[in-house]
Amino acid sequence: MLTASPAETEFADTQTIAEEARRLGVGALVIGGDHPSLAIARSLGPLGIPVYMLEDQPSIAQYSRYAKRVIRVKDVRDQERTVETVLEVGHRLGLQGWVLFPTRDENVAAFSQHRDRLAEIYRVTTPEWSTVRWAWDKNNSYALAEELGIPCPRTWTVTSLNELPLFESRLPLAIKPAVKENFFYATGAKAWRANTPQELRDRFSDALQQVPVEQVMIQEIIPGDGRRQFSYCAFFKDGKAHSTLMALRLRQHPREFGRAATYVETVEVPELEELATRFLTHIGFYGLVEIEFKQDPRDGQYKLLDVNARAWGFHGLGQAAGVNFPLILFADQLGMAVEPRKADAGLGWLRLLTDLPVAASDLLHGHLKAGDYFRSLQHTCAESVFCAKDPAPWFAEAVLLPYLVLKKHSKR
Repeated sequence: MLTASPAETEFADTQTIAEEARRLGVGALVIGGDHPSLAIARSLGPLGIPVYMLEDQPSIAQYSRYAKRVIRVKDVRDQERTVETVLEVGHRLGLQGWVLFPTRDENVAAFSQHRDRLAEIYRVTTPEWSTVRWAWDKNNSYALAEELGIPCPRTWTVTSLNELPLFESRLPLAIKPAVKENFFYATGAKAWRANTPQELRDRFSDALQQVPVEQVMIQEIIPGDGRRQFSYCAFFKDGKAHSTLMALRLRQHPREFGRAATYVETVEVPELEELATRFLTHIGFYGLVEIEFKQDPRDGQYKLLDVNARAWGFHGLGQAAGVNFPLILFADQLGMAVEPRKADAGLGWLRLLTDLPVAASDLLHGHLKAGDYFRSLQHTCAESVFCAKDPAPWFAEAVLLPYLVLKKHSKR
């Protein structure tokens, strides 16, 4: 089994990390190919660290100059099949000692449950299943948060439609999955809003078509949109955060139950770190993590929404803010210590393709002022796809746009 050697007492710089990677003959195997994978390639590739992409569909990341090799396979969603594929690719291409970077939740779950097998070839950045299970299933996440005194939205599970009238006095409510994998791929939604008893019944019935009843959650809706939704992002190790970034989702789509951020900005909220550290320390977490919180205007509390045990959508902001999360994790897997870093407040990340329609709608409906929009552009220091030194993914996205739109609408 491959394990990282003890970290050196002196901090390594980027050049030293790259030299060690070359000496060992190792690189990174990234599973998935959307903009989070692109950001990993742009984090490691410029240093000469080879980055291979393993993907099952057309994606922008495969066009990056820093994606040294793209491996197309039939499926990276099925957990068992993905593990077998990753092992086969490792043996066939001689990827002994390479660092694994999953970018999808189902891959995180698969790698955590088959960690020992994968570790015979790779350096595995995913914790054991005994840790990941607390992030994978929101039933587990919320139960543990309650035990640890971490605020959460009030959430219920029921066994049948006959119990739904008990919740009619609490409307409006959200219907969401405890495990988002199958639900999200089938619907393209993170959650559904129910305003009336009939909508509650209809949305619950629709959810049952996608996931088992024990995975259907009924949850109170915390008032407000993404401007109250925060992300605590970190490389976490040995019970503490090594490097951190905190961000506010100033724009997202959809506005209420954002499945993806379109503009985020770094902030400083010490309370988030205390709450997140309490949770992550208890489960013995290691690696990259994003924990989503929403501030409830009714009581001012930051309430836990989701735990993503992987690189998140806007982690490329970290590199622009001086916290290169993929490189920090890569170095740690090579047994090299990197100086801890903390992102400054007021730095923006933009996903231009999706932000333009979101911003236009928000301006039209009075949710956004023109001055605030232009201020956000001034604060932007990272765009999710465009990069002057690596322009091909931006052009590829324009070509792939019809495919991406059709794919999105097919989930509705």
